[in-house]
Amino acid sequence: MTKSRKTSETTDARRGDFAIEQNISDTLFENYMPYAMSVIVSRAIPEIDGFKPAHRKLLYTMYKMNLLKGMRAKSADVVGQTMKLNPHGDQPIYETMVRLTRGNGTLLHPWVDSKGNFGSVTSRDMQYAASRYTEVRLDPSCEALFAGLEKDAVDFVDNYSGSMKEPVLFPATFPTILVNNNQGIAVGMASNICSFNLKEVCETTIALIRDTEADLLETMPAPDFSTGAFMIYERDEMREIYKTGRGSFQLRAAADVNRKEGRIEIREIPYTTTIEAIIDDIADGIKKGKLRDLITVRDETDLNGLCITVDYKPSADPDIILHQLFTGTSLQSSFACNFNILIDNKPRVLGVREIIFEWIEWRSECICREARFDAAKNRDKLHLLRGLEKILLDIDKAIAVIRLTETEQEVIPRLMAAFEIDEIQADHVADIKLRHLNREYILKRIRDVEDLEHEIEELERLAKSRSRVREKIVRQLIDVSKQYGRERKTRLIAPDEIDIPDQEDLIPAYNTRVFLSEQGYVKKIALTSLRGNFEIRFKDDDRLIQEIDSTNHDELVFFTDKAQVYKLMAWEIEDHRPSQLGEYAPNLLELDEGEKVVFVHSTLEPFAGEFLFVFENGKGVRVDASHYETKQRRRKLINAFDDSSPLVGMAFLPEGSDLSFAVRSVKNKLLLFQASQVVKKATRTAQGAAILRAKNDSLITFYTEKDLSFIRDREYYRIRKLPTAGRYIREETIEERQLTLEEPGE
Repeated sequence: MTKSRKTSETTDARRGDFAIEQNISDTLFENYMPYAMSVIVSRAIPEIDGFKPAHRKLLYTMYKMNLLKGMRAKSADVVGQTMKLNPHGDQPIYETMVRLTRGNGTLLHPWVDSKGNFGSVTSRDMQYAASRYTEVRLDPSCEALFAGLEKDAVDFVDNYSGSMKEPVLFPATFPTILVNNNQGIAVGMASNICSFNLKEVCETTIALIRDTEADLLETMPAPDFSTGAFMIYERDEMREIYKTGRGSFQLRAAADVNRKEGRIEIREIPYTTTIEAIIDDIADGIKKGKLRDLITVRDETDLNGLCITVDYKPSADPDIILHQLFTGTSLQSSFACNFNILIDNKPRVLGVREIIFEWIEWRSECICREARFDAAKNRDKLHLLRGLEKILLDIDKAIAVIRLTETEQEVIPRLMAAFEIDEIQADHVADIKLRHLNREYILKRIRDVEDLEHEIEELERLAKSRSRVREKIVRQLIDVSKQYGRERKTRLIAPDEIDIPDQEDLIPAYNTRVFLSEQGYVKKIALTSLRGNFEIRFKDDDRLIQEIDSTNHDELVFFTDKAQVYKLMAWEIEDHRPSQLGEYAPNLLELDEGEKVVFVHSTLEPFAGEFLFVFENGKGVRVDASHYETKQRRRKLINAFDDSSPLVGMAFLPEGSDLSFAVRSVKNKLLLFQASQVVKKATRTAQGAAILRAKNDSLITFYTEKDLSFIRDREYYRIRKLPTAGRYIREETIEERQLTLEEPGE
């Protein structure tokens, strides 16, 4: 190993003047990996019984406190008792309890029946009460978790202090791993298991026991969540999630529209969001102008249930508003599945079918262990009854043996010798009460022998028969489904059932003003932002060259100095404030290198009217605006006008108008003309006809009607017929406007 490589792959643990060199991979393996594995195996990833260790320790403590039936206990007491099993502190234990309670609503089938304020899964800010104020007990459905716990159905291990035992898993009689949400973040991996309807899970498990190739979607079409709402149901996507254990789906809120009062009431929200997040999203959309048709949003949740109320303007379409809310806020959000489960202490990402198969195998072993446990207990009872059978032959002899025995220690040995029974049987006989030493009592007990023999035989057959075990699982699942099953909360909606408005219907309609600067900055400002005193900001060395009125639904047409046209819908440009510079046209329109926008037009009336072009060579032309209309809304048109001579200026001529314009030449000549005097051509690339007729002269400036205020003696410069040489600009005109050879405004 070279010195540089050795330095990069070693760490130094300095003690005084000594340094211990160690390979970095060895350091990670010895120090980091044990921590990572502890988090994966003992904290963050659920096991096949559907629980993480923290959940299991809490529920088992409540079970040992006899909270499955009877009165509730203070949460603080439960938390304190749980610390015998969980050393991580009272607050984490209580937070775990909160998520398991009915009051919090996190779980589709809560394990803890609660009383008091436990917050809400639908609220980010609602705090749960302290543990000293709340009370809890186990939900009746927990009976299905603990059945068989006292019959050696699962292994027990010592707690962290070795002072008591706790179960490694719960012998749950139904697949709890799929019934409740379970999320965990470990080291280098995570788990996110969605909840499914209990009744559907039981039916699906039964179907797979009877047919391993059964279609899961027939009995369990989709997940189910405690918050209800809707799921956008894609059958093929759901099938892929079931197969791989990975994927995502969309959840959307359930809303009622009150058209008479102009409000939308949201009653159910996706499991993945909260009331506060939704309100923040809507309020932010109103503030930024993305939800212009909304007036206010507020939380009206009360004892009757969740309610977010949104007021909208009378002129607005609530269906369009709902679509905007679903697409622009967390009223519609996705749930990402990652079915990562610990199987034999190894994390595995499994599909739903594999999870159920693993659960069936594990549950089968639990039932076999219970059967062997019950068989052993019954064999012990049978053994005692066999001893009673022998006593029945001569009860008087048994009494005489006991009476004639001088010491208590000799009773058991003498009974064993007199009736040829073992010590356990003799001890049982010796403990029989005097009033039970009658023939009737003993005969009644002996009649149980046949029943016990039959029961032991059935239990042994159960433990050895795979089919009998499966049938017992089926019977238990049917009982659980009948007792605890509920109807689905989350409703399914197909994508084609969702009404999607046309794109333009979704665009808010409002008046705007578009500004174009000399350096190519385009700024779109809502007219509401231009009320009052304002100043349109530009860069220090930039200036305004054009401003036009528009609406957010208009199509904007940008003409460039390269004889090209670029098109953009107004709503595609972000709204700006007067103080902002705006969008840089080369980036906004993806202009060619060196290309510059010289004119912008808004189609207030779709491509009606004409465009007037004036070129440096003294020519001008009028072209119908309809030449720039495209059915497919192309983003770019080439050969937009004649490019044989540089463009000096252009203007839009509304239909039926005859505006005045002026041009100035290099020799400082000025001529004023009407638009109708310029020739009109049938093609947009036509060169047009001469406006200026002069040798060694060319046009340098184009003036629109609003720029002509400096000309007082207009009739002097007005031309009756084109082309013409124009008139030199008079001194009084120059003095009035300080007209120079520079561009206007400079």
